[in-house]
This record gives sequence, C-alpha cells and structure tokens, in this order.
Amino acid sequence: MNTWEITSAGGIDALEMNQRPTPEPGPGQVLVRVGASSINYRDLSTIRNPEARKLPYPTVPNSDCAGLITALGEGAGGVRAGDRVMGCFFQDWETGGIHPAAMSSALGGAIDGVLAEEVVLNAAAVVPVPGHLSLEEAATLPCAALTAWHALTADVPVAPGETVLLLGTGGVSVFAQQFCSVLSATTIVTSSSDEKLNRIRELGAGHTINYNTDPDWEKTVLDITDGRGVDRVVEVGGPGTLQKSIAAVRVGGRIQLIGVLTDPGGMIVPTDIMRKSITLKGIYVGPAQMFRDMAACIAKHQLHPVIDRVFDFEQAPAAYHAMAAAKHFGKIVIRVNA
Repeated sequence: MNTWEITSAGGIDALEMNQRPTPEPGPGQVLVRVGASSINYRDLSTIRNPEARKLPYPTVPNSDCAGLITALGEGAGGVRAGDRVMGCFFQDWETGGIHPAAMSSALGGAIDGVLAEEVVLNAAAVVPVPGHLSLEEAATLPCAALTAWHALTADVPVAPGETVLLLGTGGVSVFAQQFCSVLSATTIVTSSSDEKLNRIRELGAGHTINYNTDPDWEKTVLDITDGRGVDRVVEVGGPGTLQKSIAAVRVGGRIQLIGVLTDPGGMIVPTDIMRKSITLKGIYVGPAQMFRDMAACIAKHQLHPVIDRVFDFEQAPAAYHAMAAAKHFGKIVIRVNA
C-alpha cells in the first residue's frame, strides 16, 4: 500500500510517498481502508519540526481519518466489516479524564498516523460515521470538531443564551460556531479577515471583530456585553491572546485553552485570573465516548462540516502548503481512496 512518511526534518517538501505492507489487525483491532484524512495545525507543525516531538523516522503524519472497515482482528466486537467509521485521535482513551496511556496513543505523533491507504485502529477507538456525511466530511471531525465540542460541553456545558468568544476562524472555531448555533449560545468571533468574518456570520455568529483594525478587541467585547464580559472563551491563540481573553471574560467565567498559535512570549497576569475567579482549563481533543456524543448531535441536527478544499492523495504536500498559507476557511482534506 502507499503511505506518506516523515523521513527527516526537511519540512513539507521532504515528505515521501513510500510503500509499506498492508497491515493486519491484531486482537481487538480493525483494518480500515482510508477514504479521507483532514489536516490540523498540529499535523503541519509536526511535519515542520518533527525533532521537537522526538519522532522516529519514518513516521506517518495526520491524526484524522474516515474510511471503511475491511477486516477484523480477533475479539474486535461492536463493529463489522463494511462499517463506515472515523478514527479517534487518542486510540486509548474511552472516557473520563485524560491519562498517560491516552497521551501515548495519539495518532500522527506518539504512534503512526493515518495518511495511508490502509490503517489498523483499535476497534474501541472508531466511531460510526453519521449517515448524512461523506467520508471527506467525516474525516474532519476527530480532532478539531471534538476539541470544540469538549470546550463547550464538558464539566459545565454552555447554556442557552450564554455568550461565547471564539478567537479566529480556524477549524476549531468554525466547529465551535456551528455547535453554539445548535446549543442556542450567542457568539463573538474575532479574525484578521473581513471575508472570513462574513463567512462565519453566515454560520450564525452574533458579533464579529477584525482584530487588525481593532487591536483592543477585548475592550470591544466588553462594550458588546455591556461591561459584563463573555461567559466562556474558546482560546486558540495562547500566550499572545490569553491576557486579552482574561480581560474579556466575566467574573466567574471559563477560558478553555486549546491552541498556542500566537507569540509564545505573551505576558500573563495570574492575579487577574484569581481576582475574577476564572476557570482556566487546558483542552486536548477528547475521549471516544465524547466523540460518540458529538456524532449523535451532528446527526440529530444534520450538521455539515465546512470544507475549504479537497486534495488528491498524491497532492498531499500541496495540501500542507495550503494549510501553511492560512487562507482557508474550514477544513483542508486529503482524499485517499475514492
């Protein structure tokens, strides 16, 4: 079978398409013929700097895929050959809080990823594809969508009528907007692109702010909320935006910290977190049961992921270059098997 591999620290253009034997599912595993794989920022950063993650060479990139089960290992219960499934980002995290074994089972990092024509996954770590979705659409859900769902529904779920601040218009934020719309939460969304802000308003965004023309956007958020602040922030920027998010959230509010896309040298004032009694929580995707709950919501509301562009398998490097250019709205997908 064909597979893309990280074989050096040479970046996107050093990726190699190589041949590997078709894997065989072991006990409790399934063989999946991959239909599509989507790209997350984490996948791009892994390819750009594999040495920071201490990856062995070769390593197959990408965490997200959807495809068709073609073979079962012994004891692979609950699934059948022919099922359309999505792979879980963590292959060893069923429910509850995250734990070391889960961290060691992350696809496309701790273990080989899914940018291959066929992959072996744990039977307990695949989720049925909602019937109304294509495999290209389903391949966008395992990381970005589940991260957004986790940020909105875990511990203290967002309540109807609450206000949520979404930073940027990347994959997580676009999914968060779609979920907020069905959860009846109001959103305030930031971006550097008026075109992308127009697009997210079409998905139901209540207020939008261009942070290039309004660099003091945290003050604008307070103005929009009559000085109260938002109930929750889906924080994907990290150090460069976190202090502004702290200013923009209400007393007793929640900041769900997901990304580190901005300047790592940003200044954080811990006493501001304390004085406002803010709950600041790190979010790293989520467990299999949470994925099933999210998939049920997506099926109930007939939600369709937003896909910017689909690349053929042979065009995988071009797909990563498109991700790096950051001009996309929604997800970039690689079609593996038609």
